[in-house]
Amino acid sequence: MTDDESPIRIAVIGSGPAGFYAAGHLLKDAAGRFEVDMLERLPTPWGLVRSGVAPDHPKIKSVTRIYEKTATHPRFRYFGNVTFGEHVSREDLLERYHAIVYATGSPADRPLGIPGEDLPGSHAATEFVGWYNGHPDHTDLELDLLSARRAVVIGNGNVALDVARMLVLDPSELAPTDTADHALEVLAASRVDEVVVVGRRGPAQAAFTNPELLELGELADADVIVDADELERALTVADPDAEADVTARRNVEILRGYAAKEPSGARKRIVLRFLLSPVAFLPDEHGRLGAVELVRNELVPGPSGGLRAQATDERETITAGLAFRAIGYRGIPLPDVPFDERGAVISNEGGRVTDPDTGARLAGEYVVGWIKRGPSGVIGTNKKDAQETVNAMLADLSSHAASNGGPPAHADGGPSAAKAAAHVPGDPDPASVEQLLRARQPDLVTYSGWEAIDRHERSLGESAGRPRVKLTRIDELLRVAADE
Repeated sequence: MTDDESPIRIAVIGSGPAGFYAAGHLLKDAAGRFEVDMLERLPTPWGLVRSGVAPDHPKIKSVTRIYEKTATHPRFRYFGNVTFGEHVSREDLLERYHAIVYATGSPADRPLGIPGEDLPGSHAATEFVGWYNGHPDHTDLELDLLSARRAVVIGNGNVALDVARMLVLDPSELAPTDTADHALEVLAASRVDEVVVVGRRGPAQAAFTNPELLELGELADADVIVDADELERALTVADPDAEADVTARRNVEILRGYAAKEPSGARKRIVLRFLLSPVAFLPDEHGRLGAVELVRNELVPGPSGGLRAQATDERETITAGLAFRAIGYRGIPLPDVPFDERGAVISNEGGRVTDPDTGARLAGEYVVGWIKRGPSGVIGTNKKDAQETVNAMLADLSSHAASNGGPPAHADGGPSAAKAAAHVPGDPDPASVEQLLRARQPDLVTYSGWEAIDRHERSLGESAGRPRVKLTRIDELLRVAADE
């Protein structure tokens, strides 16, 4: 590791799954040399597990039990309500830590880049998901579910299915969840009775997982509609029975099951369509979204293998008062941190942050999760991803120690290359770090402050038969945290 026996101090920026897996891997170090401080923009931890996982998926949220074990480790500290680039800079952290691990995720949506995208009634899925999950950034989202009868969801991944499902869930299905109170009221009064989910490619290329797609068939008051002829036309080029993976084959089986099933006459419906791309959002007479113009696609071989969607001359227009863009997430740049604009990730090589112009590794800077690899995979994917980055860090620290007379290198990565990525802070004193943060952010929230918020939300939920009632405004969260 390093060439003395002093603690190796690591700053993790972001408290979602990737950040907690990285912290957990570091704190398992047998020598007990690592100390981890986690800095989070919000008062609350867990990232998308708290603000992205659908409220009717409580089992997925139980993964926080693993993170809680890390958070209560004696060599771990949590500093919430601290914004990187505002309350603390990259230079501040490099001066005080042996390494920084960026774990800020991909919080922005990918725009469609078509006319009418900014019309009232057109929303990013990220906004809607944050709104019903009680994310403070989206509490005040204006969402008109009373005027629209049909919504169009653009995208063929699990987020698109979450959005569609949340729009048609019966109030009795939402009542026992931790859906934000403001969203419960609006969703209960919603007049949306049809949601059309549109994918630009075919069913064999959809990114749904099998459980998410199957779950649609279990809705209390909604039918799933798949046109059998349209489905089979979309499969003629690439029927997954031939070469597609197991998930794709099972998805097609599920979709064929929906196509063969007679509608039950439920009050609402979800319509799944393929080989369509939006080309324009059209306004109604009031200047709000009134319709979505779509182009029919065909699948053609891509330049690097696989199949891509290519537009034809055939178009159709669907009337709709709401549209949700769920075509992916994007990372956003952090102040003074190298950023790959094309990939919307922090420039890196296997988790080591690099200069995008020269490719050189930057000493003491690492990245994990979506901001490292892009928005792909499930929560558990971040565990292996974080391990790769931690292994790189261990190699760098070990090689630095070996070159300074310490123990030999023992992890992957050549000693000469890794030595270039070693970093020695000037003032790695944990007390001075906390003093600096409290001076710049008097409303700093420690982990005990989060535990007070957690207890408060759970107590509110207990009387209502819900897992919790979320506080959705920063001032409310800070008040409860301060009471601790």
